[in-house]
This record gives sequence, structure tokens and C-alpha cells, in this order.
Amino acid sequence: MQVSGFGWLVCALLVLGGATVFYYNRLVFNRHRVAEAASGIDVQLKRRASLIPALVECVRQYMSYEQSTLQALVQQRMRAVQLADSPLGQRAPVEAKLGSQLRQLFALVEAYPELKADSQFRELQGTISEVEDHIQMARRYYNGAVRELNVLVESVPSNLVARLFSFAPAEYFTMDDLRHGQSPKMEF
Repeated sequence: MQVSGFGWLVCALLVLGGATVFYYNRLVFNRHRVAEAASGIDVQLKRRASLIPALVECVRQYMSYEQSTLQALVQQRMRAVQLADSPLGQRAPVEAKLGSQLRQLFALVEAYPELKADSQFRELQGTISEVEDHIQMARRYYNGAVRELNVLVESVPSNLVARLFSFAPAEYFTMDDLRHGQSPKMEF
């Protein structure tokens, strides 16, 4: 049996349509994965921000000479909360500074042995350290999801489908202070 020119055209269109659907679905899947990963970062950043008021109250009674440090931390937390619904790229510098101020506070705590001995402070310190680790893990997952999406958006033949349906590369989430894998120093 011989296939006519029309038959070849139909086969070619079916293959092209199937490839388009395949790559479109991969792009959609990866876009949703990036959104899910961004949500994971958001949850951890909000969790960290929610712990700061309790930490400040706990520390305030011991560190009467460090009020400017506490005030700066509270103000930075307020900036972070105000940007909670902003894209991750806009939030990164504010969140990095908040992490830096937390590290600065924990470094100052070394001069206050009675504060280091306080059980509520130790519990908050441990929880914040755990949250910082979760932020780092969520950031790694997010950046991995972004990498997968960006590879699809930028490589042939999926980039043709990406352009056709207006898929754009996603932005990596980098926090300068966390770039080297540092979480706040928390010694007991």
C-alpha cells in the first residue's frame, strides 16, 4: 500500500501536534513546580518573620544596651512583612538583610551569659536556626525548579513551543548572605 502526499501531510501534522502538546505540558508542569517551590520559600520566610517578635521580647529584657540593634531588626522585619506578596526577586535583598541582622543579634548574645541560659531564648534560637535551614532547602528546591523550566524555555525544540505560548524564563532566588550556605551562628 502506498501513502499519498496527503497521507504524509496528515502524519507530519499529527507528529507536530503531538510534539507541541508534549512540550506544552512539560512547560506547564515546570511552571507550576516553580510556583510551588516559591510558595515553599514564602512559608519559611513568613515563619521566620513570625518568630522575630517573640525573640525581640525575650532578648529585650536582658539586652538593655542593644536597643538600636533590636529596633533595626524589628524595622527590617516590618519591611519583609510589607513585601510578603511581592515577587521573590524583590524580596531577596530585604530577606538577606533580615538574616544578617539575626546573625548580628546572635553574635551580640555571646556577651550576655544569662540570656544564653534562658530556656525560652534557647528554644527560639533553635527554632530560628531550623527555619534558616528550611529556607535554604526551599531555596535550593526553587532554584532547581527554575533551572528545569529555564532549560525547557531556552532549548530546542521546546523553546519554539515556549515562544508560541509566551513562556518566559523564571528568575533565580538568591540571598547574598545565604549564598555561601551560612545560616545564623547559634551556639548553646
